[in-house]
Amino acid sequence: MDAEEFMRGRVYGADHDDPHPGPRAGHVYRELVGGPLDGLLLDVTGWDGERLRQGAALATEIGAFGPGGRAAYQPRPGDAHRWDWCGDMP
Repeated sequence: MDAEEFMRGRVYGADHDDPHPGPRAGHVYRELVGGPLDGLLLDVTGWDGERLRQGAALATEIGAFGPGGRAAYQPRPGDAHRWDWCGDMP
């Protein structure tokens, strides 16, 4: 299994050794599309409408800036359940 296959269907922030890294019942998710976190699910349970519209800058070690860097994702126009990658930042 390669790294991309390993991460598909996983929830962003799940421990690598979590025996159940996928979505959990009762939670709300957004699919991350493109960039270093492509295919991961972001748990947005409890986020209000404004926070959902803003998107997120998510910590990642596999982006352009390595450890300490972030990948920015924004809701896709017309499909708010998918968030598109906007770029990496330090």
